[in-house]
Amino acid sequence: MTASHNNFARFQPILLSVLRITSAYMFMLHGTAKLFALPHIERFDGLQLMSVLGLAGVLEVFGGALLLLGLFTRPVAFVLSGMMAVAYFMFHAAKTPLFPLMNNGEAAALFCFIFLYLSVAGGGAWALDNQLNKKA
Repeated sequence: MTASHNNFARFQPILLSVLRITSAYMFMLHGTAKLFALPHIERFDGLQLMSVLGLAGVLEVFGGALLLLGLFTRPVAFVLSGMMAVAYFMFHAAKTPLFPLMNNGEAAALFCFIFLYLSVAGGGAWALDNQLNKKA
């Protein structure tokens, strides 16, 4: 490895946390829009909690909050990755499965793979999981 690679590698745990935090925040916004109309998205008006989109909103808010904190990162990220894979195939892929740009599935696909990565890599330097692991 070169010296410059070693200089950048030291930022990996911090940038992993930045990826987790920013992804979780953006993911939570989908849930808050569904459940609390914050931000208000007209198509979610009248959303029923006991529906597929209602359940998705619950997972987005609470799963996103756990990821934001870096708490139970690996199992939560794994569940959310699966959720986003299902969302992609249920709501987007039927149109044009290999073209997320055309079927509006980019966010679902990206969240799926970001969360899959987090399920393996963990929460990074700024995750509450690190505090739990110290006590165990």
